[in-house]
Amino acid sequence: MKKHNFYAGPSILPEITKEKTAGAAINFAETGLSVMEVSHRSKEFVAVMDEAQALVKELLKVPEGYSVLFLQGGASLQFLMAPYNLMNKKAAYLNTGAWSKKAIKEAKFFGEVVEVASSADANFNYIPKGFEVPSDVDYLHITTNNTIFGTEILSDLNVSVPLLADMSSDIFSRPMDVSKYDLIYAGAQKNLGPSGATLVIVKDDALGKMERPIPTILNYKTHIDNGSMFNTPATLPVFACLQTLRWLKENGGLEAMEKTNIAKAKVLYDELDRNKLFKANIPNSEDRSLMNVTFVMTTEYAGLEKEFLEFATGKGMVGIKGHRSVGGFRASIYNAMPVESIEALVETMQEFEKMN
Repeated sequence: MKKHNFYAGPSILPEITKEKTAGAAINFAETGLSVMEVSHRSKEFVAVMDEAQALVKELLKVPEGYSVLFLQGGASLQFLMAPYNLMNKKAAYLNTGAWSKKAIKEAKFFGEVVEVASSADANFNYIPKGFEVPSDVDYLHITTNNTIFGTEILSDLNVSVPLLADMSSDIFSRPMDVSKYDLIYAGAQKNLGPSGATLVIVKDDALGKMERPIPTILNYKTHIDNGSMFNTPATLPVFACLQTLRWLKENGGLEAMEKTNIAKAKVLYDELDRNKLFKANIPNSEDRSLMNVTFVMTTEYAGLEKEFLEFATGKGMVGIKGHRSVGGFRASIYNAMPVESIEALVETMQEFEKMN
């Protein structure tokens, strides 16, 4: 039976990424050694790092004056590194869910945190609009896509202060204007590669302005000056990220990816809006994530939740159980998710509807 991988992360990867990485795990760049056992300073791996950084810049049209880094520690470490490097006394945060709350918690170690808006009043089922950002903050931090609750900020914000963004689960899903951000970070395990690598894009002249000393390993400038090799990088995950970046370029870049992602999400949201057994968690279409579609059984059929999960699992749908904070179901449909898998889920929902 074909498995349809809807896990939220680690999540589905392009087939070519898995194939090339599996090969390199045995024989990397015809060295006769695994990518897991060669020196990160060997010419073969330095070429991997250089190409990966260059492709990030090409795909996202990163302007001059920005550095691209491959670090470790996931977005959770960036919750700490971002304010350590960029917050002198006060910063603003938009609270749109669990990961925003974690970022806010870490920022409070470094100064005052202003929560400019929150959707907690409705269990984070919308993106706040029309909020004001104080002019005296060091930056505004946002989480662009909320994997647990299923909301997404689908365009770049226009603000008068430096903008920081956790883009762990929607990076490379659409074109964006990097020049509007001082810092972008993303754990790789959604749209880029396996867990273990973290992408950071940072504006160079935003750094070096802190009044506090910054520990060496937590200083972005350390990693810029050392080409992401101050400490040993995650060689196999970075190699895998390179394969995905090549795949993105070969498949039309981010403009093509955005078009495909909109079409894929529409297939599932249209069914949720039609099927009498299910409903989407996010009522407003402009706030619905293109990456993580969350849904529940309608009130009348709520007692069938466990039965549907078992039915769908039996049809090869893997990873659709919703996060415990929301319940219900979650279909993560990242870049690598083929439309055929989404159509298979829709067919499963329709079959279950006929049965009930």
